Amino acid sequence: MPAIFEHANITVSDPAATAAWMEKLFGWHLRWEGGAIAGGHTKHVGTDSQYVALYTPGTATHSNGSSYETTGGLNHLAVVVDDLDATEAAIKTHGFKTGNHADYEPGRRFYFHDDDGIEYEVVQYD
Repeated sequence: MPAIFEHANITVSDPAATAAWMEKLFGWHLRWEGGAIAGGHTKHVGTDSQYVALYTPGTATHSNGSSYETTGGLNHLAVVVDDLDATEAAIKTHGFKTGNHADYEPGRRFYFHDDDGIEYEVVQYD
C-alpha cells in the first residue's frame, strides 16, 4: 500500500479564526484542539481522514518573506472541491481575493491567500 498523506502543520496567527473559515468554506470540522509546544495552542481541522494542524506559539511570530524563495518554506496547500465556481463565490464573499485561474487537463483551479498570507490552491477535477 502506498503512503497516505494525513496532515500538515502550519503556523497561523489565530487558529480559531483560521479553523472557522476552513470549516465554513471547505466543509471541514474540528477534530481536536489543545496545548502545544512552546506554550502554544493547536487546532486540528479537516475530514475524518486528513487534516491541517493550525498552530500558534506562545509568543508572536513574523513571516520571513516569500515562501517560494525560502528553502523549507510552505508554497501552498491545495484542496479539491466538487464545485469550483460555488467555492470561489463563497471564498470571495468571505473577503479573500482569488486569482491565477487556469484550466488544465484534467481540471480547473484558482488560488487565494488567507489573512496570514498562506496561499491555497482550489482545484476541481472533471
